[in-house]
Amino acid sequence: MIPIPTGVRVWLASGTTDMRRGMNGLALQVQQALGRDPHAGDLYVFRGKRGDLIKVLWHDGIGMSLYAKRSHQVSSAGRSNVEHAVD
Repeated sequence: MIPIPTGVRVWLASGTTDMRRGMNGLALQVQQALGRDPHAGDLYVFRGKRGDLIKVLWHDGIGMSLYAKRSHQVSSAGRSNVEHAVD
């Protein structure tokens, strides 16, 4: 579990993201698309096209971290069960 301090903002990227991007590529996307500083301490969440992978970019004040989570439960439409619950 990631200990997230109180007051941290979470930004969800709309659409899909090229999940081949690493830490530097996603940080550049935050700067260019959102006009935000990826080192400011906010969480940035990105979703892959198939919906089975998310990546979270976060600078905790010490260094940049990139977390990835893959779901093995994807429906035939390519969307995870969690997304169906939210729709």
